[in-house]
Amino acid sequence: MAGIYRLTGIVKHYDWGGTSFIPSLLQVENKEKKPFAEYWMGTHPLGDSLVDTGGSSPTPLSVIANTLPYLFKAQDVKEMLSIQTHPSKTVAGIEFAKENATGIAPDAPNRNYKDDNHKPEMLIALGDFWLLHGFKPSEELVYTLLNVMELRELLPIFNELGYAGLYKHVMEMPQAEVNRMLQPLVDNIATVNKEVTPDKDDEDFWTARAAQTFTRGTDLDRGIFSIYFFNVVHLKKGEGVFQDAGVPHAYLEGKCVEIMANSDNVLRGGLTSKHIDVAELLRLVKCEPTFPNIITGEAAGEQERVYKTPAPDFQLSVFELEAGDTISFIPAGVEIVLLTEGAVELDDDEVAIKLQVGQPSAVVFPGQPVYIAASAKSTVFRAATGVNKGE
Repeated sequence: MAGIYRLTGIVKHYDWGGTSFIPSLLQVENKEKKPFAEYWMGTHPLGDSLVDTGGSSPTPLSVIANTLPYLFKAQDVKEMLSIQTHPSKTVAGIEFAKENATGIAPDAPNRNYKDDNHKPEMLIALGDFWLLHGFKPSEELVYTLLNVMELRELLPIFNELGYAGLYKHVMEMPQAEVNRMLQPLVDNIATVNKEVTPDKDDEDFWTARAAQTFTRGTDLDRGIFSIYFFNVVHLKKGEGVFQDAGVPHAYLEGKCVEIMANSDNVLRGGLTSKHIDVAELLRLVKCEPTFPNIITGEAAGEQERVYKTPAPDFQLSVFELEAGDTISFIPAGVEIVLLTEGAVELDDDEVAIKLQVGQPSAVVFPGQPVYIAASAKSTVFRAATGVNKGE
């Protein structure tokens, strides 16, 4: 099969999602202010995209492209996401089979493993974006434990037992102890906030938000500890971060595109209304210092930047075009194109379709060059199977 086809992705309405970005991108009304968290483009069983092939009804992408190795998303993070990590391919295969054997439905809310795949992933910010990413280097973590008075009693535990011992301690701590440690911290932040609001690069800002969002009665969420243990990363538009199996993280706020292996396997440990499995998270999480590597993309052809990662499952690149620009690329496999701003026309000398708000995505099959002509200042992302591994 060759050619270009209009693609319709699947919207996910998770409670942390925003109410305007994805509805605006898709040009759908949202009078009820329903959360539009993610727009999935790919062949995952829980979100198989639809392709306009000219018939009386659209065709599932999996029918004409089989199973793609990647899943591509637009994402709108209004509220903080869960403290989480993802499994390796080996672990996912074993644990998915185990859960299947128990008869748990694939989409059951108490299920850890939705499929048998790993989930390395990369996000590219569409504007200011904040996330937690990996444990702080030891010097920074020691500084935090010394200077946040309410956490000071944890410093001897870190000095003696390291990252794994510290994290296990707080994640398995009785809820009464969690409240004893965190309530004074939350109260002190609230007092300070009456005078000045912390900057979003400050852990206290996210702790105040987490306390407001995730407190259940008088019980504070133990995920707040992770806000102080992990790196708070602030991305600017066009910057990205790659997260491999085991790297703990949590998205805090912003809009992005995200590409990952074709999986929905997430192990959660807090800051969420979804299923939490602390024991499984602790079994898989990499308790080691992380020095965030901000990916800005490398020049690759005509006005294209490619974001390289070690993952063989996917590759993501972006075209930044001015009105009147025309560029071309040759798809090496089944690729998905997403326009996040502007308006362009895709043309392979046989078929031409316009991408604009309301109709922002297309699937491109290999066989011949694809031309992109911009009629306005435009940003177009190109998702593909991994071609060149990053260093």
